[in-house]
Amino acid sequence: MRLNEIKDNPGSRTGKKRLGRGIGSGLGKTGGRGGKGQTARSGVAINGFEGGQMPLYRRLPKRGFSVPFPFEYNEISLGVLQSAIDANRLDPSVTITAKSLVDAGILRRPLDGVRILGDGELKTKLNFEVNHATKKAGEAIERLGGSIKLLKRKVFLAATGKQPKERAPKGKAAAAKAKAEK
Repeated sequence: MRLNEIKDNPGSRTGKKRLGRGIGSGLGKTGGRGGKGQTARSGVAINGFEGGQMPLYRRLPKRGFSVPFPFEYNEISLGVLQSAIDANRLDPSVTITAKSLVDAGILRRPLDGVRILGDGELKTKLNFEVNHATKKAGEAIERLGGSIKLLKRKVFLAATGKQPKERAPKGKAAAAKAKAEK
């Protein structure tokens, strides 16, 4: 076999349809677009249009909502943390944060924070600074004498990029706060 003998499998390359080239071609006159009307012309936008009838997507009820910019957390189980300690990738004497997990090669990137899951068994006392921990994980960590400090996410206003101001409480909440301050 030589380079000049290499060719594609038969039928893998087909010529394009040549529209509007006479009756004999089978694609003459209307060029495969049928008669007149909206679909015979370019720029057709029929998606979901049902001839004036209320379209299905508008007849169905709307339920729930989607958070427009949800936080994406790294989820890591206690079993993975214990195996990282056993492999000497994590130092149990240092507080475990998202940065320390990335530096140890356990996580690829910090994303919006870390969530600890209760899967697996933890045998070492650890201190954490993370965004979330499940109830089971929290109990397992505290049983061994460790601690969890939950970090609070800062929420910024989309338009200004500044943190929202604390609003003054109204009604019963305002009365209770005023009473507590006295």
